[in-house]
Amino acid sequence: MKIRSTTVLGVRHNGEVALGADGQATMDKHVAKSNVRKVRKLQDGKVVTGFAGSTADAFMLLDKFEEKLNGYGGNLRRAAIELAKEWRKDQYLRKLEAMMVVADKDELLIIAGSGDVLEPDSEVAAIGSGAMYAQAAALALKKHAPHLTARQMVEDALHIAADICIYTNHNLMIEQPI
Repeated sequence: MKIRSTTVLGVRHNGEVALGADGQATMDKHVAKSNVRKVRKLQDGKVVTGFAGSTADAFMLLDKFEEKLNGYGGNLRRAAIELAKEWRKDQYLRKLEAMMVVADKDELLIIAGSGDVLEPDSEVAAIGSGAMYAQAAALALKKHAPHLTARQMVEDALHIAADICIYTNHNLMIEQPI
């Protein structure tokens, strides 16, 4: 039985960053939970993270990422690169099925188990089942509604994704780094 869940979206716009996710976890053909908390704050709110994939795997990676952040003085990019390197090399970590979007006030990154740390050109990062719907909506909002805040763009784009993707709901959680 495959568990599907998650649309995570991060937007950097006009000097601010927002990261949000829906709350749905789907098991086979039914909604198993509708209010999963997939976005977390780290480093006293200076860093926000969102995860997609197996919950246990995501929490393992979240713990590892927090260790890296602490070990590199809160340097987001360095912590992300070091996590990706370890994730790629370690036999146990390599089997984890999850992805993360991480952000601070200056950067927005996607971390994948393939060893990739991606900084999106468009300043829009999306992962999970409804990622492409949310990303397309956020890109359109950035282009055609630049007066919106990053938070408003994340909220509107996630609602659009929830209207289209059966694995995404309207129970949103949105955080911003301080």
